[in-house]
Amino acid sequence: MFSAKQRTQQIGHMSNHEFDVVIIGGGITGAGIALDAVSRGLSVALLEMQDFAAGTSSRSTKLVHGGLRYLKNFQLKIVAEVGREREIVYENAVHVTEPKRMLLPFYKGGTFGPVFMSIGLRTYDLLANVKKAERRTMLDPAETLSKEPLLKRDGLVGGGYYVEYRTDDARLTLETMKKAAELGTVCLNYVKAEGFIYTDGKISGVQAVDLVNGESIDVFAKKVVNATGAWIDEVQDFDAETPEKKLRLTKGVHIVVDQKKFPLKQAVYFDTPDKRMVFAIPRDTKVYVGTTDDFYDEDPISPAAEKKDVDYLIMAVKRTFPLVQLAPEDVESTWAGVRPLIYEEGKDPSDISRKDEIWVSENGLISIAGGKLTGYRKMAEVVMDKVVKLLKKETGVKFGKSETKHLPLSGGDFGGSKNFASFVHNTAVLSQQYGLSPEQGRLYAQFFGTNAEKVFSYYRDLSENIPGGIPKTLAAVVEYAIEEEMARTPSDFFIRRTGDLYFHIQDVVRYQEGVLEYMSHALEYTPEQKEAYQQELLEEIKVATRYGRDVLG
Repeated sequence: MFSAKQRTQQIGHMSNHEFDVVIIGGGITGAGIALDAVSRGLSVALLEMQDFAAGTSSRSTKLVHGGLRYLKNFQLKIVAEVGREREIVYENAVHVTEPKRMLLPFYKGGTFGPVFMSIGLRTYDLLANVKKAERRTMLDPAETLSKEPLLKRDGLVGGGYYVEYRTDDARLTLETMKKAAELGTVCLNYVKAEGFIYTDGKISGVQAVDLVNGESIDVFAKKVVNATGAWIDEVQDFDAETPEKKLRLTKGVHIVVDQKKFPLKQAVYFDTPDKRMVFAIPRDTKVYVGTTDDFYDEDPISPAAEKKDVDYLIMAVKRTFPLVQLAPEDVESTWAGVRPLIYEEGKDPSDISRKDEIWVSENGLISIAGGKLTGYRKMAEVVMDKVVKLLKKETGVKFGKSETKHLPLSGGDFGGSKNFASFVHNTAVLSQQYGLSPEQGRLYAQFFGTNAEKVFSYYRDLSENIPGGIPKTLAAVVEYAIEEEMARTPSDFFIRRTGDLYFHIQDVVRYQEGVLEYMSHALEYTPEQKEAYQQELLEEIKVATRYGRDVLG
């Protein structure tokens, strides 16, 4: 069950069962661990105090990439690991991940030179086992400008042309979580861990509270995994001992502008005067630019772009794309996320390792921090290798090896990338039987993968009298999000289920009241909940747009 309407039943099951493992944290790391665990045959529960992916896992650069920046620091093992994981993540979720060519221009005195990067990209191809069709090509200045004419010409000495994988980070998390739920994981959002249960001095469960109704929940488990990202330290503090490791949070900001203001043809990875690297990536009719990298010491639950962040990214664009004259009012939306990195004394934000680390407390709490979106599946495998080893030692029960390397995520059951185009075509044709146009069917197929037919069914079964008066095509997606993706609030829908707050902000403003009415009717909000969820979305809109265009008037 992964329906917001089944919340009471899920809580009842979670409260009356001892699990092999309970995971605290519903971002990509927690979702990956849940899927790895349940696919090995363990009984699994997962708690998330916000919505799934509401933290860092919906606020990244939205790339499943190998991290060329690590070549500069000679972190070759990380390059090899995450580079190879890209292909696995892609093939298991083609509908939320796609290969895109990336252009890396070289300038005199720039961060990377053509000789270094020719060798570096070649090394990257070898380490990451990049398939032949996606290996790097080195370009001269004329070829570089033909790929992206907006680039600055002065000092241009060439470019590197290689493949990265663009994704929707929140949907990747959701599809992972949904697959885990399909296999038997009990997953709940808006349930906050507040302490541990102990048996003979060892952690044997989690004390939690349902933030929807305020009720307390005790969840018992043989092992507890702390995968809370930026909240790792807070959860460690529930335990009595001094934490073995501490985090250092850094913040990254992205801005979104319309392609009419920034008519970028090609995704570009370019350097800045302070020797950092920034992405400019086309998506739909928009371009997003990021990221920044600064230490962050405030509440990780609500990071936001500041004026200096927006100014920094606008100036970075102006420097590398001098024909593009962006102004703050051109920024349609922003997002900010925090990176939960393992603390390293004296290092600058961009120099702290992104490598993941796992450790076990004296009382049995298993914690994981660091790492990258790209490496989530492998991180989960390593965590669960440790968990099953401990379980075998303590209980004598033996579980199998990881099954996730070739396990399609929810919506990915069409046989990999080679079959995706034909699947989309056939599904678009099929959609007409449900009263949709082939174009609408195609869009649903590309977005939802093999779950598209469920959306078609919701569309067909909707009455003409739709609560909130929203279009039937939108209502079908909202209904799917409630019934199949545990969306609880309009913010869940517009941010994590669709990404519209970032890339279709006008649609959010236009349909916010209608979606609120629809969800209120479907989920039976109390008047207080309805008011709170409305204000929550308005605040999200204000935060995303406060340094750019005033979309609320």
